[in-house]
Amino acid sequence: MSEHPMSGKGTGGVSRRRFLAGTGSLLGAAALAAHTTPAHAVTGLASTPIPSGAHVPALIVGTGYGGSVAALRLARAGFDVHMVEMGMAWDTPGSDGKIFANTTRPDYRSFWLRSRTKQPLSNFLGFPLDKDVPCHTGILDAEDFAGITVYQGRGVGGGSLVNGGMAVTPRRENFAAILPTVDVAEMYSTYYPRANAGLGVTEVDQSWWENASCYQYARVGRKHAERSGFPFVFVPNVYDWEYMKQELAGNVPKSALDGEVIYGNNAGKKNLQKTYLAQAAATGRVTVSALHKVTSVTPAAGGGYTVSIDQIDTTGVTLASKTVTADKVFFAAGSVGTSKLLTRLKATGALPALNDRIGKGWGDNGNVMCGRANHMWDPTGKLQSAMPTAGIDNWDAGGAFAEVAPLPTGIETYASFYLSITKTPHRAEFSWNPATGKVDLNWDRSWKQTSIDAAKTIFDKINAKEGTIYRTDLFGAYKIWGDHLTYHPLGGAVLGQATDNYGRLHGYSGLYAIDGSLIPGNTSVNPFVTITALAERNIERIVAEDF
Repeated sequence: MSEHPMSGKGTGGVSRRRFLAGTGSLLGAAALAAHTTPAHAVTGLASTPIPSGAHVPALIVGTGYGGSVAALRLARAGFDVHMVEMGMAWDTPGSDGKIFANTTRPDYRSFWLRSRTKQPLSNFLGFPLDKDVPCHTGILDAEDFAGITVYQGRGVGGGSLVNGGMAVTPRRENFAAILPTVDVAEMYSTYYPRANAGLGVTEVDQSWWENASCYQYARVGRKHAERSGFPFVFVPNVYDWEYMKQELAGNVPKSALDGEVIYGNNAGKKNLQKTYLAQAAATGRVTVSALHKVTSVTPAAGGGYTVSIDQIDTTGVTLASKTVTADKVFFAAGSVGTSKLLTRLKATGALPALNDRIGKGWGDNGNVMCGRANHMWDPTGKLQSAMPTAGIDNWDAGGAFAEVAPLPTGIETYASFYLSITKTPHRAEFSWNPATGKVDLNWDRSWKQTSIDAAKTIFDKINAKEGTIYRTDLFGAYKIWGDHLTYHPLGGAVLGQATDNYGRLHGYSGLYAIDGSLIPGNTSVNPFVTITALAERNIERIVAEDF
């Protein structure tokens, strides 16, 4: 599945969100220990509200993978950069002494402007798991569209704050099929290695993994996969494996072993705050305004662009509206954020020369989830790590790659859980709705059947071999498939369609898309390494030719 050694003697993996049932909070991890790690800011990139009237050479909308790459490379080339982030800085501990909330105890830090949690796994044993929380600019956004909910990270670091760290490089042939105008040899010789180094990607010590109690669930997953003839393969991650070894030994506060993932990780995970953004801050040329939202970009009379920005408080209320100018603007708000903003700017006349490919080519990376009920002789373990280490590869034969995920409830569940990435042709389109003043997405829930059918090529066979059944209590009453969401939004400003071959938006000079919106809906694996590598490729050319 990957150019990284994903050896056939694989390990178990974890989905981007973890299941947490013990205290009624579901996604991430379980109440496995009382220890938690005191979090601390590591970027050195303190949030500095940009003043109205300011001028910057380069303004970046968003602080996720693509935006962080652009900021670092522009700064190292000698250009001043200002980043605008809608979410919080996540650099100040809460009353519990930690920056990020524990997944088993969601609080005001957990969800983006919701008064009730909306967890991907909504039920356990038939009981609903969501709970009321104070409405706040929390870290995980569950953004609802017709037919689908899109989970996204909110804050400095974007999706890197809330994903499971599964860092997979796709096969060359799969990448070539996705982005045929990009030089594949160049990507795999230069930009994927650069991205993996920049992200801090490493592989788990397989000899340790074989005996680690926290990966019992993954070894059960391997046994079942291999008994049915499927390759079960190790995958890299951005977690600090030495830290996890110390967690298991009881020498440090627990992080992945305390289920920290979907609401942030306080210790072992290398999010962008610890990698690209920390390096960008070290240049002294990068500043960021957290809790600021770009509302408009228009050509300025004297050249460059006028950018309108709202500063908000932690309840989402606008505190101030500002206008700044920038020579160049990079859209890096994630697939959904960039697509929505560009769609609105084109439709409302702010950027009318954007072409008719804006908003198109959006997909869900074929995400679908399911669980299986194992026999009593196949316990999956009370202690489960929240970080993925492997998956089941049936891409060639059935169009599916399945992460093996934990259900870290703190009790033995005898359950296996999976997030599948599937090959799907379905693409949706964003459009401006003048009646509501919002951007809509025309996703059709029935399209998920393609993904379900692909996933069934794995799990129907495993169930038949093992004499097991699907769980029906995780996504509602008597519902097998989690087909209501995606963790991997992609597309909306597709490379070579809405942009040129390096992300320059058609119709304007000095406007760029540099995030997951460039990728047309599917990557065959978890997408953030590809987003990072493509950003490395594109910004290198942009710096050389446009600055």
